[in-house]
Amino acid sequence: MSPTETLPLDPELSPQTGAAAGRSFFGHPRGLATLFMTEMWERFSFYGMRALLVIYLVAPAAKGGLGFTAATGAAIYSVYNAMVYLLALPGGWVSDRFWGARKTVLIGGCIIMAGHFMLAVPAEASFFVGLGFIAVGSGLLKANISTMVGHLYPDRNDARRDGGFTIFYMGINLGAFAAPLVIGTIGQKVDWHLGFALAGVGMALGLTQYILGGRHLSKESQKVGSPLPAAERRALLRKAAFWVVLAVVFYAAVVASGSYSIGWVIWPLTVVGMTIPALVFLRMRRDPDLSTDERGKLSGYLWFFLAAAIFWMIYDQSGSTLSVFATSNTATKLFGFNFPSSWFQSLNPLYIMALAPVVAWLWVWLSRRDKNPSTAAKFSYGLVLIGASFGVMMLAMAAASGGTKVSPLWLAVVYLVQTVGELALSPVGLSVTTKLAPTKYASQMMGVWFLAVTVGDSVAAVLQQLLGNAFLSTPSFAIQGVAALLAGVAVVIYRKKVTAMLGDVR
Repeated sequence: MSPTETLPLDPELSPQTGAAAGRSFFGHPRGLATLFMTEMWERFSFYGMRALLVIYLVAPAAKGGLGFTAATGAAIYSVYNAMVYLLALPGGWVSDRFWGARKTVLIGGCIIMAGHFMLAVPAEASFFVGLGFIAVGSGLLKANISTMVGHLYPDRNDARRDGGFTIFYMGINLGAFAAPLVIGTIGQKVDWHLGFALAGVGMALGLTQYILGGRHLSKESQKVGSPLPAAERRALLRKAAFWVVLAVVFYAAVVASGSYSIGWVIWPLTVVGMTIPALVFLRMRRDPDLSTDERGKLSGYLWFFLAAAIFWMIYDQSGSTLSVFATSNTATKLFGFNFPSSWFQSLNPLYIMALAPVVAWLWVWLSRRDKNPSTAAKFSYGLVLIGASFGVMMLAMAAASGGTKVSPLWLAVVYLVQTVGELALSPVGLSVTTKLAPTKYASQMMGVWFLAVTVGDSVAAVLQQLLGNAFLSTPSFAIQGVAALLAGVAVVIYRKKVTAMLGDVR
């Protein structure tokens, strides 16, 4: 799951000015049912398409795929995922300055649906335009729908609030669990494009629920927090139009020259994915409005940000590198039962639903005994575990030498280790992000946390392009696994220095 889908967020709440009264949803505001179903179907579409993406990209043309090399297919996946999380940052800004959360989610869902149906068209150009649509729509929706859940509970001390977010995130995991089983099966066993179309149908069902249940949502979700003045809006649109036209002209020239390849898309987006987070941090760090204490906390946060980027670099290869390994090197038969390789993508949400309550209970139990590990320690656990998961992949890769199809239990263990690592690092990352946020950037810091995923996936795309098909090899798994282990050790060694930067935050 993504870095915001393992634990309820803590968005800023505003006074509720009128969610519809009436029947409740398991004792919660009726609007929670609307948002639960909307997000469940959106995640169904998102993770269903993602389960097919790399498999379709690398499948030979004779089998209906696009025939890319495994390295290029994995790099496309990594760049796409990086852009989804990068665009969540402007997605929140659009809500605050243009449309408000409710309208932004609606427009984002419509763009996502259109993108999925573009993937259903058997044409390469339509496919990549569709990926762009899904990334843009996801950025708009992802940044705002959790905030709308918060709007249902205007009182921060409402005893139902944490439970409401827990129910909401259960919807995410249910959608993510079911998607590969349904969409993956249709895509791999029947027709690729029918599978992508089914993802579009899922988003359409979510939008239908959202529109029909809109009357149960808080009126706070309709407000535009800080509307952009008309003059600034016109200037912004002119600048945006200029850059879009420039990009179209540039790529038209590249295509006309006959030198176009997918690398003309992968490399520029990879550079963007690594440059923008750096510029965001630099701008925040140099802001004269920040106090010395806030700058110190940002410097401490940078350690956690970089550690998270290394974690997501490996973790997000679950849908690329591991998906290629599942298709090419793993037996898809267990106890006499045959299944599509895309089904492996259902393991993570299944593990999340089973283990998240256990891990949450464990931290509380340790805290009561004054033994709860520090933030730095939990980050180190996550890094060590994600590194260990690629240690297991080294063994699996060795077992697959000579064309042998290894047992699916190898990948089941890898996904289990990665999920435990995610539960150690991701919720803590969310928490420390809110704790260390400067007052001026309190509402933007969650978008900054998303950027750690963008950086990690961008680095993965670079490695996949530079290594070529050697990215799926024992040395590649070893290098990345050791890098994560060393990062985990570094966090432990320098924890006192980092803790000093955090001030009163622990």
